[in-house]
Amino acid sequence: MKIAVTGGSGKLGRNVVRRLTDDGHEVTNLDQAGEREHGFTRVDLRDYGQVLDVILGLDDRHAGFDAIVHLAAIPAPGLAPDAATFENNMQATYNVFQAARRAGIKKIVYASSETVLGLPFDVDPPYLPVDEEYPARPESTYSLVKHLEEQMAIQLTRWDPTLSITGLRFSNVMDPEDYEEFPSFDHDARLRKWNLWGYIDGRDGAQAVARALEHGTPGFEAFIVANADTVMSRPSSELAAEVFPNVAVVRELGEHETLLSIEKAKRLLGYAPEHSWRNYHSLRTTPTED
Repeated sequence: MKIAVTGGSGKLGRNVVRRLTDDGHEVTNLDQAGEREHGFTRVDLRDYGQVLDVILGLDDRHAGFDAIVHLAAIPAPGLAPDAATFENNMQATYNVFQAARRAGIKKIVYASSETVLGLPFDVDPPYLPVDEEYPARPESTYSLVKHLEEQMAIQLTRWDPTLSITGLRFSNVMDPEDYEEFPSFDHDARLRKWNLWGYIDGRDGAQAVARALEHGTPGFEAFIVANADTVMSRPSSELAAEVFPNVAVVRELGEHETLLSIEKAKRLLGYAPEHSWRNYHSLRTTPTED
């Protein structure tokens, strides 16, 4: 397919562009910064005219797209004033969704967020592992926008029953070099309780995007996308009992099983995480023979 990736220069975006290109797709990175030889086009996503123009076509580059992957955003709370985060992220997403509709594109995959689940969980989650079945609990302006984007997607797919929009609620994106820090989390279970000790390897995040492009169906669906394990060496059941003693654990947990349930993504998208920080540290500490 011919695929536009907004935010393709970002931490997750680089992995997505690489994965989709390796899969044989023709990928264009729409971002504020990037390298031209890697299919980059500079676009201000807050400007609807620019977004519509580049999605409809670009001289000497392309004549339109088959699908849109929308990742561009101010990526977390607190990086900009709340009003600026709301204005930037909401306007950009509306522009991308609306331009895609006007261009007749029927497949959109975009980055929602684990934050809609109730992060930083200062209020206990309703149960563990958390999943997509309970109503959103945005606790910041950033998260509020992610919730409103999901609501917008629901209405847009109602307007057009042939349109497919998939919201991927990504956990905290990590590259392999980030795994050096993980052992330091073990001394205090509350350091990473804010997202239930979850993470997503950027390569597995890219896999989820590829699976959503392949298996997304008309309508809107949201999926939690995390790695299969936590960032901790301690057992998941022990972490839950210590930090969330009043929260029901609704099923038996694997030793290091993620508390951000990925069962829906596995079942409907065929998502299957391939990477773990544990493997990285095992490789780093295994002695080599001379």
